[in-house]
Order: sequence, then C-alpha cells, then structure tokens
Amino acid sequence: MNLQSVRLLAGLLAVVPALAQWDDGLLKPYVMNHRAAASSPADLSFLHDAPAGKDGYIRIQGGHLVKPNGQRIRFWGVHLTDWSRGSVELPPKEDIPMWAATLARFGVNIVRLHFLDLAAPRGIIDSTKDDSRSFDPQQLDRLDFLVSELKKRGIYMDLNLNVGRSYKAGDGVAGFDQIQWGKGLALFDARLIELEKEYAKQLLTHVNPYTKTEYRNEPAIALVEIANENALYLGFSSRVPFYEDELTKLYNDWLKKKLTPEQLQKVREAAGVAADAPVPRLKGNEPATAPKERYNAEMAFFMDAEDRFYQDMSGYLRKTLGVRQPIIGTADHSHTSAPYSMLASLSKLDILDGHIYWNGNQPMVNDPLHSTVVQLSRTAFAGKPYTVSETNHPFPNEWASEGIPTIAAYAGFQDWDMIIMYTFEPKLAPDWKPYVGDPFDISLDPVRMTEMATGALMFLRGDVRPARQTVERTYSKEEVVENRLLPRTEQPYFTPGFPLALPLEHGVRIKSLDGPPTQALTLPEENPIVSDTKELSWYTSAEKTGLIAVETDRTQALIGFIKANHKVLKNLGADITNNFATIVLASMDDKPLARSDKMLLTTGSRVANTGQKWNDTRTRLTNQGSSPSLIEPVTGAVTLRGIEGAAMVSAAALDGSGKPIGAEIQAKKTADGWTLPIGEPATTWYVISVKRR
Repeated sequence: MNLQSVRLLAGLLAVVPALAQWDDGLLKPYVMNHRAAASSPADLSFLHDAPAGKDGYIRIQGGHLVKPNGQRIRFWGVHLTDWSRGSVELPPKEDIPMWAATLARFGVNIVRLHFLDLAAPRGIIDSTKDDSRSFDPQQLDRLDFLVSELKKRGIYMDLNLNVGRSYKAGDGVAGFDQIQWGKGLALFDARLIELEKEYAKQLLTHVNPYTKTEYRNEPAIALVEIANENALYLGFSSRVPFYEDELTKLYNDWLKKKLTPEQLQKVREAAGVAADAPVPRLKGNEPATAPKERYNAEMAFFMDAEDRFYQDMSGYLRKTLGVRQPIIGTADHSHTSAPYSMLASLSKLDILDGHIYWNGNQPMVNDPLHSTVVQLSRTAFAGKPYTVSETNHPFPNEWASEGIPTIAAYAGFQDWDMIIMYTFEPKLAPDWKPYVGDPFDISLDPVRMTEMATGALMFLRGDVRPARQTVERTYSKEEVVENRLLPRTEQPYFTPGFPLALPLEHGVRIKSLDGPPTQALTLPEENPIVSDTKELSWYTSAEKTGLIAVETDRTQALIGFIKANHKVLKNLGADITNNFATIVLASMDDKPLARSDKMLLTTGSRVANTGQKWNDTRTRLTNQGSSPSLIEPVTGAVTLRGIEGAAMVSAAALDGSGKPIGAEIQAKKTADGWTLPIGEPATTWYVISVKRR
C-alpha cells in the first residue's frame, strides 16, 4: 500500500455516482471486541498445523507453494499496520499473545510484516539517531516476540524488506529530506541499493532470542519480498535533480554499451541531439508521440535496469545471505497501465504477486469484467505460484460485504497461492471505542472481519475447485515493449482481443513474454458467466442487480442482490428483506454441508459509524462518525436444504467477541429444508449445529 493509492481512493470516491438510497433506520449497533474473545464456537485455529514451519521451509513444487513434504499449502492473511489513530504496527508485548490468538481464531495463517522499515514508534528503525541504519531495541524486541507468538499458533509470515523507509542526513543520501520513500530511486541509485542490502543483512541475520534462530533461517518466514510497489516507468521523474541526472547518465551509458553505433545514431536523430550530446529521456506525455527508435530504446533501458536490480538483490539474498525462502520482487500494482515490461524481470524470480483495491461506493457484482478478480488475474504465470499480498474493498463502501467472499471463491478457482487483506490494525488502548476509523482497516469492521472466517474455510481447504481448463497466453518482445502505449480503455489486461469474461470461466496464465504475438480469443457473451467447474456463477442484469453464486460441497454463498434474483442453491436458500447482502455458509468439520454437524454462517450487508454522514450524491463522507460501529443486519430467513438425517437444527448468534448472544435459535422443518430465522439479535455470524437421528 502507498500514499498514491490512498489519494486515488479519495479521488474515486468523489466522482463515482451513488447507485441506491439506503434506509439508515435499519442500522443497529454491533461492535467487534477482540480483547474479550477468550474462546468461541467459531474458533478456526484448528485449521493451522502449529507451530508454523515445524517441518522446514515452504518451497515451490509444480508451480505452487508446498510444505517440505510436498503437501500443497495456501495462505490466507492480513497485514499488521497502524494508519488509524491509536493503532500500532508492533503491539506491546503484553498484547501480542492476544492479537496472535485473535488472528488464529479467524483462520489467518499468514501475516505480511509490512512497513517495518519505518522509524520507531511505528517501525523498527531507531528514530533517535541522525541516520536510518540502526534498529530500535524495544521495537526489535516486540518484532521478535510477535514472530514467536505467530509461529507458535501456526501463523507464517511474509517478510517485506523495502517499503516505507525515509532517510536522514547521516545516511549519505542525496536529497534525503525530499525523496520520501524513494519510490523508483531505490531501483537504480547505488547508495540507496547499498542501504537496502545493509538493512536486509541486519534484519535477516538478526537472532530472535525467543525462537533462537536468525530470520534467514526461520522456516516460519514463508516468503521474502524485496520491495513493495516499486517500479521504473517510462516518463519517470524526480523532484531532486541529482536523480534525474543520475538516471539520464545511466541511460546514456547503457545506450553506448547496448546499441551499435548505427542504432545509437538513429536514437540521437530521433531525439534531435548532436552526436556528442547526451540523449534526453522522454518526459510526461512524450512517449505517446516519440519515434519508435527512441521509445523502444528507452523502454529497453528501463526493463534492463529493473532486471539488473532484481537479479542483484535476489542474488544477494540467496547467495550472500543464504536466504532459503521463496523470493518475490515486487507486486504488479498499477492496473491503469500495462504490466508486461515490469513482469519481464519479476517473472524471473520465484513468485508473481499482485495488488488491487475496489475503489468507489459502487457494487462490484454489477461490473464483473472490471472486478478485482479479473484485474488480479492478468499477472499469474504458468509454472509459478501467484500471490495477492494486498487487496480490499476499502471503507466507506456500502457494498463491501461482497469483497472477501468473492476473492476467496475466485482465487480458489484460479488456483492462486495466497490472499492477504490490507489491513488489520491492532488498537493500542484496551478501552478503544470500536468504529471503522481507517478505509483499509478490517479489525473493527463487523462484516469484513467475520467474513475472514468463512473466507479462510473456503480458500484454505480448496473448497472451490481449480478451473478444469487453463488458457495460456504469450506476448512477443515487441508487444511487451509497446503495450505501455495502449490507451487506458484497454485496462486491465492491455491485450486487445482478450475477452475479460475469460478469467471468470477458465483459468488464465501467462506462458511467455518472449514468444509468438498474443492471439485474439473469442468468447460468447453469457449471463450468467459460469466457471467451467460449474461451481461459480456471476449474474448481471439491466436493472443493476448482480449476484454471485458459489455452490460447492463444503461452502455455498449468495453475494449481491439476493432478494431480486431468487437464487436457490443445493444446500442454501435465502428469503431476506435486504436489497443487498452476502450470505456464506461453510461446514466447520470438513464434511459436505449435507452431512455437516457444525457450520459457520456469515451474513453481511452495510457497515457504518454512529453519526456518519454522506454527501448528497453518496460518493464521499462529510463526517466519518464515531463509536459504536453499526450494521444493517441481514434479516429474514435462510433455509438449509438437503441436510441428511437431521432431527434438529439450531444456531447460536455470535457477538463481536465470538460468544453466543441469547438463546439458541431453532430452525423449523419445512418442505424446502430447515428454515432458520436471522437478523434478531443483530449479528453478522452464527454457528449452526445439526443433531441427527
């Protein structure tokens, strides 16, 4: 996550039209209370094989992440960050066991250690010195203890190295007070790269006193990432002249080394410079109209610079430091432009990774072709694991209940290896008043947080089967270079002739970036768009009442405008009053729903804060509101269909700590199955028990 993404979110919220009027009279208080959750019938910590890494390092086999014995492992996780006022990146030691236990209960089995390179009290950098080259002892101790407590509960970690480091006078960095996090610069400037290696060595060779291992030798560290959302794009610019001059010099040195005298002369002529003058880099919108010789040369330079950086850094980690974990370069994170020039270097590393957010107060179920699923699917390569280390439906979004179940279902269908939500923000004060205070924080969101549990069951167990057919595409070298010139109307794939419905019907992967040109594909328009496994169906309508249906043996879900569609699944039906909602039913005992004795039901619609106010077009908030958080309960009834041999079906509504509220809710036997009233008491999750004859 970066500040550009935060600003983009704010801009999109200001322009997206509101699509519905909501009745705020339906909102009721409901708060998450992690500190009070000593035990819960919805505890999913049984999913984890603790301690994490007990058998050795995560490795790659058959294009996927596996345990040392070759058993497939998927990761479902969160970040720990502290953008909200009053939250912390690294909790106090006395709270760490509580937060680790909380994540385990919700089925989280990986935490992305993000923004560690911030200055204390947020990150581990010692803020008392005039450089950024030392660690704060107290913060480092908190990190060590956090790692040990997560490991103890079977939770792995994704260690992200270069994220948000800022620089000081003692670092010897040009323009240290103007470059913020050094985005782009850290990929080519020699001093910044030297500091990156120094940081990696200090952290990865540090011995954790609680686990007695160095981080480079810690099998609970599943993955290591070199950099977060970092890339060189054509038209790169810096406010500091030093880096502009440095990059231009590197470019001209590269031209002399890589091009023949005849080729270099053509580039000079295209740039309009004399034979002894440096070739200037393209600025702003110049790439769109630049002569091909000049554009292609500069694009090749950027690609080569990125490749050299990632090969150098991964080689340093692997060969010099002895890192044994799989390595990620950085994420494909800018979906308004073509990624293939960047992927040319990233695909040489162990894992491909992607980031995406659904921005704007609008329902994604009405726009399947530009959904987070389709956008993320463009990055996966054949023969390599694919991970998503950042995604979310940021608050305020009145349709956000659709996000987590959708990504869990389609990530399983696309056979991805990891999904991590950005973000979970541990609150520092024990008496913190619960409300949603940050767009990305799910920790106190009553819908997104409880949906993490059914999402964990669905994704970690592989309830949604991988696609029967995978469509592989190839790109020529020319396409890779020239795709950046395609207009934004070609987003997110930037592949003319590629039907965007394809990732919702089949698996999709990139086979090669050095092969035949991409061939146009044809796909008949269908409604619903049905996966080739027949387990996922995405319905759209002229009335803008989209719906996603998930129908597997162990998990079934209705996502979107349920009331308008009247869709009934094999084991799940719903008759609700809400216009928009998400209902997910998952077995908790690994049995098919028809024979399950214990199930988890999550029901989500709208989340708000007390006193929250929208503008007239419902595109942005004029008042964030305060505690307590509010939900629009999903009310009406769900019907459990085809439940074999049941003599009695009942449910316990749960509070924000995962404890039962009030008396058991009894289901009634009907011609359709067992009908269970929901919505009273107000909640977002239930544990269902089945007693059999």
